[in-house]
Amino acid sequence: MTMSRRQLIAVMPAALTGANTAFPDVRALTVDVFGTVVDWRGSIIAEGSHFNRSHGVRIDWANFADRWRAGYGPSMNLVRKGELPWQTIDQLHRGVLDKLLPEFGITSLNEADKDHLNRVWHRLNPWPDSVAGLSRLRKKFIIAPLSNGNLALLTNMAKYAHIPWDCILSAELAKHYKPDPEAYLTAASLLGLRPDQVMMVAAHKYDLKASKALGFRTAFVPRPGEYGPSVKPETDPDESCEMVAHDFRHLADLLGAPR
Repeated sequence: MTMSRRQLIAVMPAALTGANTAFPDVRALTVDVFGTVVDWRGSIIAEGSHFNRSHGVRIDWANFADRWRAGYGPSMNLVRKGELPWQTIDQLHRGVLDKLLPEFGITSLNEADKDHLNRVWHRLNPWPDSVAGLSRLRKKFIIAPLSNGNLALLTNMAKYAHIPWDCILSAELAKHYKPDPEAYLTAASLLGLRPDQVMMVAAHKYDLKASKALGFRTAFVPRPGEYGPSVKPETDPDESCEMVAHDFRHLADLLGAPR
């Protein structure tokens, strides 16, 4: 049985849910973005509905969004294994898009339409707690995305969604996609910090496991609605989760960030 967010927090040991006494050396938070900070699926479905009306097409955007996202991991793995040269997430997203459109019977879009559609990933909406919670956390810590998204994408998204990053960190800077160690270690180095002075915050335990193995501290912020109602949410913490919060406002409370 899947636990509710409130139940999840209630069963955590006190050491994981107390204020920042357990992590006095943490000076920066590096934060996963897709799914953790922004609702990629809901955003694509909402913009896709408008795209249907404005372009006279009929696309099942819930299915399309799921298929588009499903192509993300395999594309990155081809880069990771050296089967493709380095490409940005914008380029990888476009490659998946170009394959999906004809599968969905869409052959009438011009290059400008396809480019605009591909840049929907620059226009994702934050979860309701994200901006307020991150704004509080920024009063106490350096906060930065650590995402596989490229710099242009993350910068445009921050402007669009009013996400208050101190700086933009991206796998693009390391030319390695998470969970490769280089992505995390490059971020810590660029911040001028040791890994143990950085806390990785994510809704995905693979991200926390990989960063913790390198000495990062970790915080798990589950997002049960990320993949929609048909996918079992990833909400159960494990040994990779040193701190658990049900959203960014709660994480700010746990870490003692001022209001």
